[in-house]
Amino acid sequence: MPRPLSQPEIDEFRDKLCDAAARLFARHGRESFTLRTLTAELGISAMTPYRYFKDKDEILAAVRARAFDRFADTLEKAFAGSGSMLERTTRVGDAYVRFAFKEPDSYRLMFDLNQPGEENYPDLVRAGSRARQTMTEHVRHLVAEGIFEGDPVVIGHVFWAAMHGAIVLQMAGKLGPDCDFARIRETTMQALQRGFAKS
Repeated sequence: MPRPLSQPEIDEFRDKLCDAAARLFARHGRESFTLRTLTAELGISAMTPYRYFKDKDEILAAVRARAFDRFADTLEKAFAGSGSMLERTTRVGDAYVRFAFKEPDSYRLMFDLNQPGEENYPDLVRAGSRARQTMTEHVRHLVAEGIFEGDPVVIGHVFWAAMHGAIVLQMAGKLGPDCDFARIRETTMQALQRGFAKS
């Protein structure tokens, strides 16, 4: 019978499982990621993951939650610096793009449409909610300072949707040389800023 594990031991091994799962997802995609490949990657018994997670979907939900938290950390740090509100907002956008292209596998997994509903995984719900909050918090300040007008939650989501769409098109190799990512991003952001500017 396995000995009882302390909470630090549980947390440490959960992290190892999640790191390995993220690597395997990046290598093989969700459908080819199995607990068998995970246990082989770590050199552990087939039953070991079940001491920490219910199943494969719960492992991937934990990996997604960790990615959303890293994403939120990145944006929050960018916003926390000095400068005008527009400068800080620009830094948030730059941080978003850097995260997506520095961690493309994590970014794809965060928004993977084949994942089961996140409502079944409380930590994923929390992390996803935190990420959404980071995409609207700086907009609240822009509205409060009279730079933008409108519902900051809606405005934040419009910017998010536009940025995400451009990033996914770039990752899929669908943007042509005559309309590259940098140009799409700059033109889209300028158009949205003009559209939401207080008249």
